[in-house]
Amino acid sequence: MENFQFYSPTCFVFGKDTENKAGEYVKKFGGTKVLIHYGGGSVVRSGLLDRVKSSLDKECIPHIELGGVQPNPRSGLVYEGIDLCKKENVDFILAVGGGSTIDSSKAIAAGVVYDGDFWDFYSGKRIEEALSVGTILTIAAAGSEGSPDSVITKEEGMFKRGASGDAIRPKFSILNPALTQTLPPFQTAAGITDIMAHLYERYLTNTKDVEVTDRMIEALLLTMIHEGPRVIENPNNYEARANIMWAGTMAHTNMCGVGRSQDWNSHNIEHELSALYDCAHGAGLAVTMPAVFTYVMSHNVMRFAQVASRVWGCQMDFEHPEVTAKAGIEAFRRFLKSIGMPGNFSELGAKEEDIPKLVEVLCRGDGRDGSISGFVTLNEEDCTKIYKMMV
Repeated sequence: MENFQFYSPTCFVFGKDTENKAGEYVKKFGGTKVLIHYGGGSVVRSGLLDRVKSSLDKECIPHIELGGVQPNPRSGLVYEGIDLCKKENVDFILAVGGGSTIDSSKAIAAGVVYDGDFWDFYSGKRIEEALSVGTILTIAAAGSEGSPDSVITKEEGMFKRGASGDAIRPKFSILNPALTQTLPPFQTAAGITDIMAHLYERYLTNTKDVEVTDRMIEALLLTMIHEGPRVIENPNNYEARANIMWAGTMAHTNMCGVGRSQDWNSHNIEHELSALYDCAHGAGLAVTMPAVFTYVMSHNVMRFAQVASRVWGCQMDFEHPEVTAKAGIEAFRRFLKSIGMPGNFSELGAKEEDIPKLVEVLCRGDGRDGSISGFVTLNEEDCTKIYKMMV
C-alpha cells in the first residue's frame, strides 16, 4: 500500500424529507446568499425546487436561480454562472440535481474566486480555492456529492475534461433516496453502471497488497449486483434505492481508492463518446468497459481473475487464470445488458467512421501528448483498437 492523505469533510444528511433541511445546512456552513443551480424541469415539476426555496426562506437566506444544466454539462453555462455569482455577490452554491448539476456548480464555485479562465482547472491546474458548495442529490450515479472532482465539456472543441481539488468537496450533501424513485429505468441503470465504473477504475491497480480496499470495492460491487435488478424491477423499492445511493457516494469519495494507483482509462475513452454523441455517461461506460477490460486483461490477468471469482462467482482456474478473467468480464457484460444498458456502438448511437476523430481528441486534444495513462498506458493505436472492439 502506498502512502496517502485522505480528507473527506462533507456532512452527509441521509433519508426521507431531508431536502427540507437545506436552508438549515446552508446557514450552518456560512452561506449568506445562495445560487440554486439545477437542470431541467423535473426539479420544478416535482415541487423539489419550491421545497428548497422554502427552506432557505425559513432561514432568511436570499437566493437566486440558474437552471439549464445539461447532461454532460457545458462550459457556456459555467461562464454564465460565474458572471451571475460575481454580479449578485453570491457566497454559496446549492446544486439541486445529479452529477452534471453538481459538477457545473463546482466549476462555477472555482471560477468565481479565480482571476483567470476556469478552464485552467480542467487543463491540469489544481483547484485550491472555491466558494462553498452544497448538494441535494436526485440521482445515484456520479458520486460528485462526496468527491473532489468535476467534469465539464468545453463547447469550443467539445473537450470533456476533469478537474480536482479538496476545495470543491461539498460542505454538505442531502441524500433522500425517495427523490430517485421517479427516474426512468434507463437513467437508473446508467447510474448503477457509473457507480460500478468508479469501483472498477479503482480496482484496476498496479499497487500490491491492498487487501482492505480490494475487499471494500468487492463488497460495493456485490451490493450493486444485488440491488440493481431489484430497483429495475420495482422503481419504488426505497430500501434498494437507499443502498444504491449510499454505495454511489462511498464509491467516489475515494475511501476505496486510497493507497493504490488507479486506472480511469475507461472514463477517458468514454468521455469522448458522451461529448460527441451526448449519450448518457453510464450508457457509454457500459459499452466501453468490457472492451477496455478485454484489451488490457493480459497486463495483470490475476487482477481480473480475482474480481471474477470474488464478485461474479466464477470458478477460479489456477492453471489458466485467463479463462476465469474472461468469464468475469463476460458476467459483467451480461449484467449490464440485463439492466437495460447498450452493448455496442450502434445501440449507443455511435458511428464507426468517427473513430479517428474520437482518437484524435482523446489522445491529442487540448494539449495531450498522444497517449492516456492508467492501469496500462494506451497510445493512439491501442485506443483505435478498443473503439473498434465496441462496434
